[in-house]
Amino acid sequence: MATLYITEYADMAQVPGVGNVSGFGWRQQIPAEPAIATQTVAISASSAQSAAFNSNTTFVRLHCDAICSVLFGANPTATASSPRMAANQTEYHGVGGYSSGLKVAVITNT
Repeated sequence: MATLYITEYADMAQVPGVGNVSGFGWRQQIPAEPAIATQTVAISASSAQSAAFNSNTTFVRLHCDAICSVLFGANPTATASSPRMAANQTEYHGVGGYSSGLKVAVITNT
């Protein structure tokens, strides 16, 4: 079964006290672990939605193991015209600053 893997993050990682006068360190271009939530959605010929993201989530990592299309929204329905992801592709999407209840929908594509 094809799957969309969703990992939710609250912040970017920091190097403690390095190169910053305040002692807080520089933000890195990698997510701060541990993730605050994970979920999976089966990819099929019908659009399927994730659960609503955690209220502290500011960006998500999407990884799919099959060709699919994804769409974000409060009640999204993905179609073949939605943004496409290749099989075994990983992408990061910012979702912070939106009202709680944001989800991602996924559907198979070619």
